[in-house]
Amino acid sequence: QVQLVESGGGLVQAGGSLRLSCAASGSSLSIIVMGWYRQAPGKQRDMVALITDGGRTKYTDSVKGRFTISRDNAKNTVYLQMNALKLEDTAVYYCNADTTGNSWYSQRFFGSWGQGTQVTVSS
Repeated sequence: QVQLVESGGGLVQAGGSLRLSCAASGSSLSIIVMGWYRQAPGKQRDMVALITDGGRTKYTDSVKGRFTISRDNAKNTVYLQMNALKLEDTAVYYCNADTTGNSWYSQRFFGSWGQGTQVTVSS
């Protein structure tokens, strides 16, 4: 079982920036896909950004051009740089680590989750 520790959430004004980090440990298998998901109150958990161990990236449409996902494979760490934040980006952000790679192709959830970090964007 992969353990994930997230950091970097907080309160920021609209238009500001935040950087989330997530460090993975305890996996005996290669983590093929790492990603960030978010869940706003009363809503389902949705994919924000994914990155493969080869560096391929995928974003949900609403964050394209504003968010950048990156990964340090040597450290098993994934980052999410969030710029030009909007009120609608407010949510709990969860890190995910998938050793199967299925999360790249499916809307189902695979792998392990972090505890979540709150991102609040104020006006």
